[in-house]
Amino acid sequence: MSVLLETSAGDITIDLFVNDAPKCCENFLKLCKIKYYNYAPVYNVQRDFSFQTGDPIGPESKDSDGGSSIWGMPDGATKRTTRPEKKAFIPEFSKKRKHAERGTVSMATTPSKINPDERYASSQFIITLVDNIEQLDGKAAIFGEVVEGFDALEKINTAFVDEHGRPLQDIRILHTVVLDDPYDDPAGLTEPPSSPVPSAEQRATVRIAYDEVLEEKNDAEQMERLRREREARAQALTLELIGDLPFAHVTPPEQILFVCKLNPVTRDEDLELIFSRFGKILSCEVIRDRKTGDSLQYAFIEFASKEDCERAYFKMQGVLIDDHRIHVDFSQSVSKLSSDWRSTTNSKTARSKGGFGGIDSLEKRRQYRGAEGGRDRGDKYDYVFDKEERRRRIQSVGTVLSETEIATMEEASGIKRKASVAGVATGTEMSVIIGLVDSAGPAGVTTPSSQSSSLLA
Repeated sequence: MSVLLETSAGDITIDLFVNDAPKCCENFLKLCKIKYYNYAPVYNVQRDFSFQTGDPIGPESKDSDGGSSIWGMPDGATKRTTRPEKKAFIPEFSKKRKHAERGTVSMATTPSKINPDERYASSQFIITLVDNIEQLDGKAAIFGEVVEGFDALEKINTAFVDEHGRPLQDIRILHTVVLDDPYDDPAGLTEPPSSPVPSAEQRATVRIAYDEVLEEKNDAEQMERLRREREARAQALTLELIGDLPFAHVTPPEQILFVCKLNPVTRDEDLELIFSRFGKILSCEVIRDRKTGDSLQYAFIEFASKEDCERAYFKMQGVLIDDHRIHVDFSQSVSKLSSDWRSTTNSKTARSKGGFGGIDSLEKRRQYRGAEGGRDRGDKYDYVFDKEERRRRIQSVGTVLSETEIATMEEASGIKRKASVAGVATGTEMSVIIGLVDSAGPAGVTTPSSQSSSLLA
């Protein structure tokens, strides 16, 4: 027993296992006979796994009831069941049939709310797209296999789909043909004389019609323009990242004119005088070589208004200046704009946070505090701590010294420190320092030179 499904992706021929799943086969054959599947969408496409169909309206539509079995007596034109209590049935699960081959056809089932071990089916069915899909065994009831139309299965498998698995361009069952039907028709079944037209609910689910031709815009000129635009945006972003542009979408000023093909002898004053008849000129500069000062034969002229710049552009194109016919265009350079922006940004930063390198608010760091810091040592090195603190440290060891003796010790320490900093402490200088320190002890007090040295350290 066989059925032919004419789909928008191609024809698919299905052979039915009437001996293993007679009830599923009867349901499928009779639904095809009354044209119930006509214009049913393909949905739940999972690449290299399976796809699902059989809901005549589509599961995403609010008008869909999920489909009905043939015993619910659905209408082939309106797709509405007349016996809702019989819209589902219990399918057969054959133990010898597995989803082992590509193109296996099985009824989609749902577990019963009362008995989870019992499953129900209606009209929706699944077709596998690869071999060995064990996940469907015991959940989908196998009743047939695809024998022709594997190219159509491949088209469905590779179709572009959304996050729900629905193809972006509709794939639909257009017509069904029953090639062989061994079952008697149920009481009340009426076969339509011809294929019914799609219902309003079905037409409402169309996204991109299956027969709509999607034209690829591959015009060479347009593609080249798009390529250049993308390349320009990428280059502008790169220049922004390295700091050459203030921002990627900066546009050149509209009142600056670019003049080229100049005579090397043409000066700034000459150009300003010639172009000043079109309006006020803010700046006119012939670009010159930095080293030699020779003219590079092009210049930038900045007008006070955009209108003056446009008049100069239209009037001065191809004009002869100093025996050279010049070329005029609107400037595409943003170097001056970028330089002004960078200078303004730096000055704002300097005013708010300070800085270094030509910033007026810069305060120079000093290695040693000067007169403004409250301590001025002149041209001598001195102790890092105060003299009063030094006296307290000396007195803390129980040694009472006179003012003259303390001054002598401090002078000796200063000589020693200066010699150590200069790195030329000779043996004679060290002996003088040690002699001065040893002579600092008062009469009657035992103060070895080693003890004095440790106090000064």
